[in-house]
Amino acid sequence: MVKIGIIGGSGLDDPQLLEEYEEKEVNTEYGLPSSKLSCGKISGVEVCILARHGKNHNIAPSQVNFRANIMALKQEGCDFILAASAVGSLREEIKPGNLVFPNQFIDFTKQRKMTFFDKNEVVHTPMGEAFSLKLREILVSCSNELGFEYNNDKTVVTIEGPRFSTKAESHMFRQWGADIINMSTCPEVILANELGIPYQVICMSTDYDCWKEDEESVTFEMILKRMGENAGKVKELLIKAIPKIAGKDVEFIKSKIRAIPDFPKPGIMFRDITTLLGDSEGMKKVVEIFYKRYKDKKIDCVAGIESRGFIIGGILAERLGVGFVPIRKPGKLPYEVVSEEYDLEYGSDKIEVHKDAFKLGDKVLLIDDLIATGGTMRAACNLVEKLGGDIVECSFIVDLPDLKGKDKLSKWPVYAMVEFEGE
Repeated sequence: MVKIGIIGGSGLDDPQLLEEYEEKEVNTEYGLPSSKLSCGKISGVEVCILARHGKNHNIAPSQVNFRANIMALKQEGCDFILAASAVGSLREEIKPGNLVFPNQFIDFTKQRKMTFFDKNEVVHTPMGEAFSLKLREILVSCSNELGFEYNNDKTVVTIEGPRFSTKAESHMFRQWGADIINMSTCPEVILANELGIPYQVICMSTDYDCWKEDEESVTFEMILKRMGENAGKVKELLIKAIPKIAGKDVEFIKSKIRAIPDFPKPGIMFRDITTLLGDSEGMKKVVEIFYKRYKDKKIDCVAGIESRGFIIGGILAERLGVGFVPIRKPGKLPYEVVSEEYDLEYGSDKIEVHKDAFKLGDKVLLIDDLIATGGTMRAACNLVEKLGGDIVECSFIVDLPDLKGKDKLSKWPVYAMVEFEGE
């Protein structure tokens, strides 16, 4: 399933708003992020919310550990990042209270850690289109549905802070082509791009900075007051947009999976992925989602369960640059095997793997097409652990949650890309 990272807060870490709410403390190689992550679901979509300036807004802009923040969301498997930010308006038409969706940035910060690539390597990351067009289109569509006033495709300039601009600076930024100003978008957007995570900031105009002669110059108290008055807009927008962001790829993949009623027996709705396997665009999306999820995890091999697990697992192993191990039905493997028996609804079955398939301590990703009752995957997990392997995750394209297969796999991490109700 898709997971969305949210930076900024805007009241969205309210336990009453999030389903399955939990606070999670995480650490990264760059240190601690600004806050614990508030994790849960919004409209069934997994989210991780991080308070950029701390839960009590006690971290100054230049002291934010931006690298730890972005890496923490990456480690949690976030596929997209939506950020919220207060901004000053540098244009008459961007009124206080308007939402603004920038498509370009100007970085005027001076002392922040700007990159993940500063350890004996030089990586030149493209930044021509640093903000996500896909996310921006969804946010604009949802703003129209909600009747919110907004300004789209604008340029944000990020200054160091914590002081506000002088009038001379404010006029200079206007001459440069900047439309809004804040203290937080850079290097946040840069770091997200370096890790390949689509990023979009939702800005809320709170003031006219200090360039407009007939307006009071910005103060922190003014920002807090107007943010408090209008933060509900950001919350409403995110709640409406999140299911659409998650659903775009998920619904496409689901549309490629054929439903066959009364197979293999009356009352069963069989989810046939052969139609997905035969669709090049659908397969490309599936492999890309799996690849993005696992490319930065330490994986020594991918193990696929007979038979459709071979197809996805083999492609993914090649993409990750690791070996592939087949887990098969009895009598199919030529060398000495280790077996594991498991219960079926009527009777039992068995799967096998070569006894030298895994080395002690190997990090193993298990792949199958579908999780139903979970018995086959649990047997596969037991096989891996018998041979000394460590399971990174049990991964599926399809989950049938009504059959409660995940309950049998509670000992191990489980990921499924899409869900279908019923058997």
